[in-house]
Amino acid sequence: MVVIRLRREGTTKRPTYRLVVTDSRNPRDGRFIEVVGHYNPRSNPPSIVLKEEAILSWMGKGAKPSNTVVKLLKKQGMYRKWLGQILPPPRPKEAKAPVKREEAKPAKKPEAKAKPKTKKAAKK
Repeated sequence: MVVIRLRREGTTKRPTYRLVVTDSRNPRDGRFIEVVGHYNPRSNPPSIVLKEEAILSWMGKGAKPSNTVVKLLKKQGMYRKWLGQILPPPRPKEAKAPVKREEAKPAKKPEAKAKPKTKKAAKK
């Protein structure tokens, strides 16, 4: 299965990430098919550079983004574009006629039923 996920780069305690398309069986920092973006969480504000056409193309081919990549795509507004390609636009809702409600009916009280005596109670 092809996935889009983060690949860690940088030195110890100074991470930067690349968004890569890879096979799900490959290790996190292992072999990849294509680099489709960069993410630097240490800059202020964090910098995100994405290749929009490449990401949408791979997702169209069935690549599944990881949870973290989905969050980054939502920040950039790309996830909505991809969902727009898959899902049809929502239809406008029609106004519904108000429903007539019947007047409240008095609640029926359940009749108290006498409990049948058990054999033990009858013997005493």
